[in-house]
Amino acid sequence: MRDVRITGTGQLLNLSRDLRRAGGSRLQRNFARRIRRAAEPLRDGLQTAVRTVPIRSQGGSGRSGPSPTTRPLRATIAEAIRISVRVSANPGARIWIDRGALPPDMRAMPNKIDEARWRHPVFGNRKRWATQYAAPWWDVTIRRHTARMAAEVERVLDDVQRDLS
Repeated sequence: MRDVRITGTGQLLNLSRDLRRAGGSRLQRNFARRIRRAAEPLRDGLQTAVRTVPIRSQGGSGRSGPSPTTRPLRATIAEAIRISVRVSANPGARIWIDRGALPPDMRAMPNKIDEARWRHPVFGNRKRWATQYAAPWWDVTIRRHTARMAAEVERVLDDVQRDLS
């Protein structure tokens, strides 16, 4: 799964340089806050997408039961989606899944769910395996938000450059 980054564009680099030259910590905080605000709907959309992605099992006996764990898979992954904003070197925003916030046995699951198919032992019994399917959610959600984010970042850049002039 790829991180989402809006970084390194010439405008962001020039603006970062201008902010440092102006020495305005207030301007830098404002810039960082607005970039974060532009990225928050994407993070929220990704969290909603993973919480609502349908997961179905391979046809079989139809037996099921309560999860043997108290950690709900989709909610745990949703809580691990983070935003980081940088205004100095390599300015921009990054949205990513913090694998350190996931339990060790769930760290591969965001990719598995997005790949749409994975196998696992039934309740830990390595003699019985189940296949589960899900719809891709990461790239689909990002594509839905790309135009809005690009327009919002452009608006932030214009406003901050106008403040610097």
